[in-house]
Amino acid sequence: MIPFNKPSIVGNELEYIQDAVKRGKISGDGYYTNLCNDFFREKFSFSNPLLTTSCTSALEMTALLMDIKEGDEIIAPSYTFVSTVNAYILQGAKVVFIDSMENDPNMDVSLIEKLITPKTKAIIAVHYAGISVDMDYLVELCKKHNLYLVEDCAQAIDSFYKGKRLGTFGQFSAFSFHETKNIICGEGGLLVVNDDKFADRAEIIREKGTNRSLFFRGEIDKYGWVDKGSSYLPSDLLAAYLFAQLENIDKIQSKRKYLWNLYYRELKELYDLKYIQLPIIPEDNVNNAHMFYIVLPDLQTRTNLIKYLKEKGIYAVFHYQSLHRSEYMVKNNFSEEVLINSDRFSDCLLRLPLFYELTEEDVLYIAKEIKLFFNGKI
Repeated sequence: MIPFNKPSIVGNELEYIQDAVKRGKISGDGYYTNLCNDFFREKFSFSNPLLTTSCTSALEMTALLMDIKEGDEIIAPSYTFVSTVNAYILQGAKVVFIDSMENDPNMDVSLIEKLITPKTKAIIAVHYAGISVDMDYLVELCKKHNLYLVEDCAQAIDSFYKGKRLGTFGQFSAFSFHETKNIICGEGGLLVVNDDKFADRAEIIREKGTNRSLFFRGEIDKYGWVDKGSSYLPSDLLAAYLFAQLENIDKIQSKRKYLWNLYYRELKELYDLKYIQLPIIPEDNVNNAHMFYIVLPDLQTRTNLIKYLKEKGIYAVFHYQSLHRSEYMVKNNFSEEVLINSDRFSDCLLRLPLFYELTEEDVLYIAKEIKLFFNGKI
């Protein structure tokens, strides 16, 4: 069976984990955590990077940093993972959902401004598949209406928009190192604070609302509880695994991009015949090869293809279900939107296997079987 995903070991992951244990500190903010944060400062030029337990944790921290409260509104795409909006619902916010574009799962930014109200506090920009929306427009829109801009970069490590790295446009950005991402440590995330005025408070929130980090740096003689917060520090064992991955990020990305381009080349004839839709990479974006997906004409075709591929030893999966149609939203009467494009991607988008250890032969086999499936439908 070719799995949809497989965690990779590409360097010194196991050696670094063992070394972390020998160093005698495997809780948060240890040796490897600091190495990871330094890496993001130096190679990615991220201001104030803070390793977290997950992208979800990083997003929850942004809600606390923005002082989201009951009655506030945030604007976000419906076609995304629940963490994108749950972080703000936990603080009492109302979510206003935006539809996807007709030919791209990313949100249609042209629909946003008319939904801004005096209660709107922030726009959450999700970079689906590592591809951004029009960030120039979003930055100016947020300035115009005095809104926060948060980038959900769960899928966008090593992605760029007009030569600028994703994660550096908003006041905050959140990344994921879940095992399905390009760079992994099983579970883990990163909060990037691009506005320096929030840097000190972010560190406090991450440390259960205490100024403990200042104490350990010798900047104060004792620490205490000074703000609200939670435990968002990952174990240094996770950071050790992550740092080994970061050391090999160029190697990992090169392999993923090669496989992505191979998929595209092999499946383009089906696109030309209008059997499938392929991902669109705008000229102002750099593809980070986070995922390769195809869009089928309808739900039944996708269901049939998933079943067919499974019979051939290939595990392909669908992705998000529109959040505005979720049981939670419907049950709480939070959403009445009709978002036809988001629903179409929920019903028709199919993700194909893509991970570091996937081989060229695997991709050629998968593409061949997809073509055979459609030949049988002609």
